[in-house]
Amino acid sequence: MTTFHPHLNNKGQRVLLAQPDTSTPLSTWLNRDMVATLVPQGDVPDALNGTAFTTWRDVPMTDEGWNNVPGQFAHDEPPFHVPDGKRAAAGVIIEEADGRIWLVSPSNAFGGYRNTFPKGGVDAGINLQACAIREALEEAGLKVRLTGYLADSNRSRSYTRYYGAVRTGGTPADMGWESQSVHLVPRAALHAFLTHPNDLPLLHAILQSSADIS
Repeated sequence: MTTFHPHLNNKGQRVLLAQPDTSTPLSTWLNRDMVATLVPQGDVPDALNGTAFTTWRDVPMTDEGWNNVPGQFAHDEPPFHVPDGKRAAAGVIIEEADGRIWLVSPSNAFGGYRNTFPKGGVDAGINLQACAIREALEEAGLKVRLTGYLADSNRSRSYTRYYGAVRTGGTPADMGWESQSVHLVPRAALHAFLTHPNDLPLLHAILQSSADIS
């Protein structure tokens, strides 16, 4: 059976999913110890941890709108210096209220990533925090509030600033064409999902923060 992503790519083309993922039962979303997986336009519960899954309707349509999007924080963050030859990018590590972490599966494992965190290049005119919030929407379908600076990561082609975040709205069913599935993963299972070398330092930071809290 041939499977296409329901959304067209930026060139208006259909995206063939060579090895499409499968959604897990609805019960997995409600169990904090289980991995929950959703494919585009799949079914999710009406709400999770007291926050509804609803489409983000008033999405900014301009650079100015994004730069003023709710969910940014006002306190200081470190300077951001992009090495020569790398593109500036921003990403987000979203923690659900039950402690699980949101991940995306790039369509057809683009860039060699089977699973990773939402991230994307910073367009001219968009600030880092706005870019991170936009990527959460475009790749995971989620509306988020940033909680603070997390880390800077030297990726294959980009230098990426990552922020911590929490979900405030949206729905993973609205993931864009760049993602063929979205996952909600307990910390104890993250090592099985985050296998790309570029994500291992971020994985270590997440697990270390859990150890420090406990």
